[in-house]
Amino acid sequence: MNRDYPLEKVRNFGIIAHIDAGKTTTSERVLFYTGQIHKIGEVHEGDTVTDWMEQERERGITITAAAITCFWTPSYVSDKNDKGKKYRFNIIDTPGHIDFTVEVKRSLRVLDGAVVVFDGVAGVEPQSETNWRYADEGQVPRICFINKLDRMGASFEKSYKSILDRLNKDAVRMQIPMGLEERFAGVIDLLTMKAYSFEGEKGIEVVEKEIPAEFLEEAKKYRHELVEKIVGEDDALMQEYLDGKEVAVDVLKAAIRKAVIGNKIFPVFTGAALKNKGVQLVLDAVVDYLPSPLEMSAIKGTNPKTGEPIERHPSDDEPFSALVFKLQTDPFVGQLAFFRVYSGTLEAGTYVYNSTTGNRERLSRIVRLQADKREEVEQVFAGEIAAAVGLKEAKTSHTLCDEAKPIVLEPIKFTDPVISLRIEPKTKADQEKMGYALKRLADEDPTFKIKSDQETGETVIMGMGELQLEIMVDRMKREFSVLADVGKPQVAYRETVQGEAEAEAKYIRQTGGRGQYGHVKLTVRPLRPPLEGKKIPKHVKRSEHFEFIDSIKGGIIPQEYIPAVEKGIKEGMERGVVAGYPLVDLSVELTYGSYHEVDSSEIAFKIAGSQAVQDAAKRAKPVLLEPIMKVEVVTPEQFLGDVTGHLNSKRGEVQNVFERVMNKVIDAKVPLAEMFGYITTLRSMTEGRASFTMEFDHYAPVPPNVAQGIIESRK
Repeated sequence: MNRDYPLEKVRNFGIIAHIDAGKTTTSERVLFYTGQIHKIGEVHEGDTVTDWMEQERERGITITAAAITCFWTPSYVSDKNDKGKKYRFNIIDTPGHIDFTVEVKRSLRVLDGAVVVFDGVAGVEPQSETNWRYADEGQVPRICFINKLDRMGASFEKSYKSILDRLNKDAVRMQIPMGLEERFAGVIDLLTMKAYSFEGEKGIEVVEKEIPAEFLEEAKKYRHELVEKIVGEDDALMQEYLDGKEVAVDVLKAAIRKAVIGNKIFPVFTGAALKNKGVQLVLDAVVDYLPSPLEMSAIKGTNPKTGEPIERHPSDDEPFSALVFKLQTDPFVGQLAFFRVYSGTLEAGTYVYNSTTGNRERLSRIVRLQADKREEVEQVFAGEIAAAVGLKEAKTSHTLCDEAKPIVLEPIKFTDPVISLRIEPKTKADQEKMGYALKRLADEDPTFKIKSDQETGETVIMGMGELQLEIMVDRMKREFSVLADVGKPQVAYRETVQGEAEAEAKYIRQTGGRGQYGHVKLTVRPLRPPLEGKKIPKHVKRSEHFEFIDSIKGGIIPQEYIPAVEKGIKEGMERGVVAGYPLVDLSVELTYGSYHEVDSSEIAFKIAGSQAVQDAAKRAKPVLLEPIMKVEVVTPEQFLGDVTGHLNSKRGEVQNVFERVMNKVIDAKVPLAEMFGYITTLRSMTEGRASFTMEFDHYAPVPPNVAQGIIESRK
């Protein structure tokens, strides 16, 4: 079976933005103009296609990334029925709310490009910065779309300037608007020097015309800036330009494409999705400037058997490799595992090798999604995004590949949760269902964690924010029919050490018959970042928050007991030493010990390891750590003093104050413990006119007077 679309005509891209920038509204227009839907859904009416979960429609926000396949013939192509001119788009519409930032991160990992949507009134907002940073980390080429120019207070220039100031100096205007607010009539393309208006039902007809006289001077000025920016990325073009030659539009387009793929230029487009203006030209820009899978560099991975680095190129002829980036429970077919194929092909009904677990699984069906509808396919090819039915073991970040030529792709890294809730099933029947429901939800969202409190036997759920946990409890009730009582949100504190200490522990139980004997000596110190370019030695095992150094010489502790010591250390770290919170960022070196020919056992060494790490940590200047949040408050100027004063009283540090339209914006860093219920206080302080957003920034030591209160409350 051959692929129905050549790879150069495929675009895998995401639509990303801060909450309320109009991302889902833009996605609905995309589906309408590409013929996937025949009626446009609206977020405010709760009938959008990509927001298909009940909670999304009720709240008017996107919670889960929706993957959609659709087809587009560029608006400048005269014969719309010419299949050779059609492009396949695999689009992921991602959430904007900070609690669901995991969806953006994992989506960007498997996409080749992104359309970043901005609110034409607010410009760059906190989540825009976070998403941009994720895209930078993944070196994802981007085009920008300044939306909502029909709104009161909209300003293309101010929003464009906020992109230059806060995101990247290499953003460049490709269009300028014709009018603003209620006078917004269309856009001017600076490359072709033509004006475009959007007419007919839902603006479906893109009408090209000459630039109105009142905008001509401005357009000429900005075109000059645009051309200078483009030729600045290409020496041959620069020479032509300096020689006074007119560079052809096609040549400029090719130069922009190359610069966008190299992350050297970020083109900026504009419009108003709700008023059906400008979206088709953004789709044209996706075709013209965002890369096909062929233009992306080879994906890097390692050979699971030898640890050697290997690559896979985007070709159907290479061995199969794919990354699972999302799990979703489907009410009709069970669990769907979304994956991106980097090389080779995969057929439904065959076995696939999971190199992360080392097991084979039968893949019963492959489906392509149009948001909540699905189309079965027999085979998927390199560069495609699809979902598998029937994979029981596959989890987010697992690699699927050809068993004869295995590869493990780099996993997606996720932030640890910062907030927790105690949860208790209402009945015995709910208890059995709750375990299953929580496991399913945790499989879907890697930032959602579950643990049991050893002392009380209670279940604790952990996540990135109050909204995320609220949605999870709601989903448990609706999708799995589990009723539960939940406690108040708690801060996920951590502990660490600031000094170095040594400790020795012997676990000896001599009873009649065989006894127990384990003896270890270890050193605990703060974990230091790895040295750039330096290889980690074989006797060192390192993860994000822990390092285990095996310095045992001459077999004074036999090799088979070393993993038990490490396991005991990890268990001891989970219990903490200051207030019972997990210890993190520790380097533990096992330096000495002894064993008994008959009595030594794994359990004895595990207990000794646990006791020794607890003892050493108590003497290594342990401290309590708390999550510090990056907070942005938008308030009318008359309340600025009250709001900043209140933030300072919450142990907050105001970093910056600037203006956005008619309001003042305060950037601050505030401990999460001080932010519960903040919205109520903020509203009463500002007559309901201020709003805020926050996201996790870093962990920092808790001041001693505050720490004392936390420790006492845990006793």
